[in-house]
Amino acid sequence: MKRRTAKEQELADDAYLLRAWKRWHREQLKAALAGVHGVVLERLMMHLKDLRSAHELVNFIATEDWSAVDAATRLICLHEVNTAITKLREKSGMEPIDDPLPGQPDNAFRIIRDLFKSFPPNVGKHTEASPVTDGGSNVK
Repeated sequence: MKRRTAKEQELADDAYLLRAWKRWHREQLKAALAGVHGVVLERLMMHLKDLRSAHELVNFIATEDWSAVDAATRLICLHEVNTAITKLREKSGMEPIDDPLPGQPDNAFRIIRDLFKSFPPNVGKHTEASPVTDGGSNVK
């Protein structure tokens, strides 16, 4: 039996953690889709599935009523938006992430993030115990 080198073990550990993180996000999305705000989330997911432009996404997000959606569900939405924008940028031959420098106009992700932040964290709070949490992660 061959022993793994430290680098091989680190790569295996990283791969395991990435799979666990992706599984956790899938579970969170599934729970949110089945939850109180599932209809809004479903519309967003359908829009993200066929995303063609970030400008179109900003307009779509702005037309939805997010005031009733709880903060945990908005974080799930923000993660899905981030993933979709990253894929769109890569498909277009651009860098996956390219945040503007200070003084430059915000990009689509930051506009959407700021829209979601404009509602108090407890707006739309679930009446039942919500299994969806931020988990302490920083959402970009």
